[in-house]
Amino acid sequence: MRLPIYQIDAFAEKTFTGNPAAIVSLDDWLEDQTMQSIAEENNLSETAFIVATDKGYHIRWFTPSCEVDLCGHATLAAAYVAIQFLQETRNPICFDSKSGELFVSHKVDNNKKTILTLNFPASEYEEVETPQALTQGLGKTPIKTYAAADYLAIFSSEEDILQLTPNFSQLQKLDRRGVIASAPGKDVDFVSRFFAPNAGIAEDPVTGSAHCLLTPYWANQLDRTQLTAMQRSARGGSLTCSLQGNRVLISGHATLYLQGEINI
Repeated sequence: MRLPIYQIDAFAEKTFTGNPAAIVSLDDWLEDQTMQSIAEENNLSETAFIVATDKGYHIRWFTPSCEVDLCGHATLAAAYVAIQFLQETRNPICFDSKSGELFVSHKVDNNKKTILTLNFPASEYEEVETPQALTQGLGKTPIKTYAAADYLAIFSSEEDILQLTPNFSQLQKLDRRGVIASAPGKDVDFVSRFFAPNAGIAEDPVTGSAHCLLTPYWANQLDRTQLTAMQRSARGGSLTCSLQGNRVLISGHATLYLQGEINI
């Protein structure tokens, strides 16, 4: 069996930046274990599989170790593949997923590049006492800690975020998917890093789903709904975020790195 595969750098205007995701376009679903094996072989933070439907596409996301319920950057990458290689003309594009219907709109910006915008559900969160494993795992005590699908650890400055030295064995003791560390940014409204060893991802380069939590938090802190963000990983990635009621709009570019075939 030969399957088309694309590797896309999401939230990136050029290759070798942003977050790489593999997209595999299928006519019909494979066995779950086969998809998991492909994701493990790709060894990227996410491999997304898409199957066309009457309304758009059904999408599933796999890390090298497990299937996840929501992934932003791989959905952005899937929309890029649909537009560039699958002759998709609908706008927005609908992706049916384990987290419900997700939408990606697209337009050409002033530089004649396609900008893609995720429309995802905003995350609800609550303040919690900072778990000891979180402090030990980040090597620094946050000002405040919140909990949703991930922990959100708030720090005072961008320097705090850059100086974090994660201990992944400690972070694996936590009862959430991962830990988002965030602080006000120097050149953007807020910066972040994301660690998810429990999902097989030590540090994710750019995490769309994390901004479903970051956007409502910083919108509330800064008292405005339009925000700029930077994920301060080694590769780095820029995002524009907007809070609209109980939805978050997350915008960025995508770049093709690889196009080929899987042989199984």
